[in-house]
Amino acid sequence: MASITIWLGELRLAFLTASVMPVLLGTAIARHEAGSIDWLLFALTLAGAVLLHIGTNVANDYFDHRSGTDPANTRFVRPFTGGSRLIQEGLISPGAVLATSICFFAAGLGIGIVLAVLRGPLVLLFGVVGLVSGYFYTAPPLRLAHRGLGELTVGANFGLLIVMGTYYVQTGRISAESIVASLPLACLIAAVIIINEFQDSAADGAAGKRTLVVRLGTERAVVLFGAVSLLAYVPIIAGAATRLLPPPTLIGLATIPLVVRAIRTAGRHHDASRELAPANASTILSHLCTGILLTVGYLLA
Repeated sequence: MASITIWLGELRLAFLTASVMPVLLGTAIARHEAGSIDWLLFALTLAGAVLLHIGTNVANDYFDHRSGTDPANTRFVRPFTGGSRLIQEGLISPGAVLATSICFFAAGLGIGIVLAVLRGPLVLLFGVVGLVSGYFYTAPPLRLAHRGLGELTVGANFGLLIVMGTYYVQTGRISAESIVASLPLACLIAAVIIINEFQDSAADGAAGKRTLVVRLGTERAVVLFGAVSLLAYVPIIAGAATRLLPPPTLIGLATIPLVVRAIRTAGRHHDASRELAPANASTILSHLCTGILLTVGYLLA
């Protein structure tokens, strides 16, 4: 039986900032507008988002194993790419991984139902969209990542969906401000997925997982990575200039050097797994820090 330490590795807890940050940002936007926070609703929203995220992580591990993507991957760089590797190392059985994923999805859906009772049925729709797209990210028959739709799906889910959903839970409505404010996180988390696909591209291509990096090739994918990364800052500038976003959110621009560094590293080492790792790290850090700064900007406003 796998130990607790092994199972914690399977859950990939270090990457949960991708779901935590949009919940924090959505809550900060709601507080800025309403002047207060319902802490019970905040806790339920955060728990629901994290549970669905873990379910997605674990399901992705299982289906990447089943498709042959992870077993064929020899260029992965821990902890950024190649999955948890725990199935491949024989530390956890594939069946246990799938069952764990289903349990986390069920728990997340249960919280969604509670929130729907408290705040209306639209909340459940947010949750169902997140669950379905998370499960079918690599699961047949949709296999969104295999069709070159994974990057867009992740950006929409961990940007627009969670920020707007969190804001709706707190306020009972959706605003243009919450949509625009979510776009930087949507772009940056999509950029995380793109850069992490570089090291996996050979194995992905061999297994038929045709991500955007596989379709473009790593050299041309650098342009896509750079464009998506830098696009994240356009909503901040445009939002502040039009007063749709409060001026203090401009502090989110402070992470531009991190993104520029990642783009330069990707340009130099797009086909060298180990040398590319600093770009993986910088992109993840830019997402985390931009989310923190935007949240702080709203709290200051």
